[in-house]
Amino acid sequence: MEQAIMWIMAAGALVGGADRIFGNKLGLGKKFEDGFLLMGSTALSMVGILCLTPWIARLIECAFAPLCRSVGLDPAIFGGILAIDMGGYQLALDLAENPQVGRYAGVLTAAILGCTVTFTIPVGMGMLGESDRPDFARGILFGLIAMPVALVVGGLLCGLSLGSTLWQSVPMLILAALLLLGIWKRTNGMIRGFAAFARGIQILTTAGLALGAVTYMTGRELVPGLAPIGEAMEVVAAIGIVMLGSLPVAELLQRALKKPLQWMSARTGMNSASAAGLLIGMVSVLPAIALVKDMDRRGKIVNAAFMVCAASAFAAHLGFVAGVDASMIVPLLATKLLGGALGAAIALAATRKGV
Repeated sequence: MEQAIMWIMAAGALVGGADRIFGNKLGLGKKFEDGFLLMGSTALSMVGILCLTPWIARLIECAFAPLCRSVGLDPAIFGGILAIDMGGYQLALDLAENPQVGRYAGVLTAAILGCTVTFTIPVGMGMLGESDRPDFARGILFGLIAMPVALVVGGLLCGLSLGSTLWQSVPMLILAALLLLGIWKRTNGMIRGFAAFARGIQILTTAGLALGAVTYMTGRELVPGLAPIGEAMEVVAAIGIVMLGSLPVAELLQRALKKPLQWMSARTGMNSASAAGLLIGMVSVLPAIALVKDMDRRGKIVNAAFMVCAASAFAAHLGFVAGVDASMIVPLLATKLLGGALGAAIALAATRKGV
């Protein structure tokens, strides 16, 4: 199945490249170009953390690994705290004692909980106006409720047993419950906390990038034991190559699903911006968040709930997994889309039509 998906994206790269050659007549050449240009922003957000991953792994190993082992937990699960494309995948693999748990934590947990904690919530709360934040926060709550179901299914798809999946996920489920409680009871305080957390991640990323660059250019390690910046750039390059095809394919998918989305918009009472946001969010969460201001209230809540699991499924996350472990493509997409659909369904059920 994953090979078929790779062939589809390869076809997307051919079609997008051909369209760019012939003047972007279909609008797919621009998507092909965007896929390549995204390597810059991807590298800026990823490379520094990837360089620092050995040090972060050692810190977690010293702080949490003994306790984890004493209760039968794999330390890899703590890699899922970071987004998959912000070091979560590499961190989980470095910490893993069981490779299956490492892939579960580094791909699925990091692509859902890690992405929500380190990107969707801090960026969303920062971008949105004061009036939109309560509805966005409410939607995040519904998405967090759906997340455990998606992760359990994902664990089974990774080859873990039900009992093992549930037990290994306990730390992340506790974190999700605390997030849910904090957003529900102390929304403004959580916003400030996430802003500080996002700033901390930015500082770490920049420091790692600068240190890696100095080592590359001078051959001298200011901080011993960092991962080589060249290896981190190889990961980014692999993602960029896949994005050449995944963005044109995602564009075609949006066009193909335009009428079903219009039908869904009419049936749910959400406006067109709300329906479009669901599809856009599966490609890139940033433009979906930017569109929130044009959504009706129900659409804001449903889109936020959908983003928790489904954000960036068909672009950044698919591109990352295709570049590092193509065998995890199907579990990734199944887990993210199931969780997104369930979160949206819970949000729809909890809100009145036309609210």
